[in-house]
Amino acid sequence: MPYPLFRLGRSFTGLGLFAVRAIKRNGYIATYRGPLLPADEADRREERGARYMFILTKRWTIDGSPRWNVARYINHSCYPNATPVTRKGRIVIIALRNISPGEEITYDYGEEYLGWFKENGGCLCAGCRIRRIAKRSAARAEKEKAKKRASKRSKRRSAKGKKKRPAKRPAKRTKKRSVRRAKKNRR
Repeated sequence: MPYPLFRLGRSFTGLGLFAVRAIKRNGYIATYRGPLLPADEADRREERGARYMFILTKRWTIDGSPRWNVARYINHSCYPNATPVTRKGRIVIIALRNISPGEEITYDYGEEYLGWFKENGGCLCAGCRIRRIAKRSAARAEKEKAKKRASKRSKRRSAKGKKKRPAKRPAKRTKKRSVRRAKKNRR
């Protein structure tokens, strides 16, 4: 028996498929297997809660629900390292780039899936999580900068106000007063 290419393991989004040894670019990973269903039957099963449907053509869909279908454990990613390809009426998962041991195997599930996921809380793939975290931290940093700017402005305004209004001002002498004093002294 050949050494396996992957292992089943826990990922952030649930169970996932992880490479055990290096997989070369365009290398075979797995075949998406299961019963071939007509589109109307697949729609009925989806309404009842089937989750592992892979549309082969407009007329045919593969139900990947059986546990012996290891390709069903490949998770979605907006930045995938694998892709599904149709070969002889079957779905085969191949590597888009070299995959190192320990790396999770992922492929893009498509627009329909992504649209549904964005409605229900957003995409959970690693790339999207990192992008969301970066946006949050940038927004937090911008908020902190704005706070600092506001506090500096208020300090400047209070400092300017103190300079304009000193506690005791020396009395200014005018000509009238000095003239009056001079007249008093003459008398």
